[in-house]
Amino acid sequence: MKNIKTYCQKISSPIGRIYISADNRYLRTISFSDKWQSAADPGGEIIFESNPIIQQAAEQLQEYFARKRTTFDLPITFTGTEFQRKTWQSLLDIPYGETRSYLQQAQAIGNPKAVRAVGRANGLNPIAIVVPCHRVIGKSGKLTGYAGGLEKKEFLLNLESKIA
Repeated sequence: MKNIKTYCQKISSPIGRIYISADNRYLRTISFSDKWQSAADPGGEIIFESNPIIQQAAEQLQEYFARKRTTFDLPITFTGTEFQRKTWQSLLDIPYGETRSYLQQAQAIGNPKAVRAVGRANGLNPIAIVVPCHRVIGKSGKLTGYAGGLEKKEFLLNLESKIA
């Protein structure tokens, strides 16, 4: 696994700079922070240029921001604990334009007492937007926590509510 090459490119978006990383098989990260490397953790060489997966992700993100895309079709993989992977996988079941509470997400993964752990795992989601942790809100309907900042979460939810 030490010979994996990870490619990284930053793109501009309506919510600021986005960093995308991928190897030759999978999208690894979509991040609002230049700290994406800790989530990608390929253990190999990092190349600061695009590859076909990054190009595809950038195009699909542009379509998403232009309100021309409501689902993503990208090869993704998760690196994390079993609980994190299960939590992140469950995010993919939340439809575009809808939200769930952290409690509902904890129930969906069969662990209704793990509300705080679900929130923490969502905060560590390495693939923002495509794996839509922004669709998870507080039980009261309030926006709570988002690694990219609440203003980005609010923007993404407003973007999706205009089509849904």
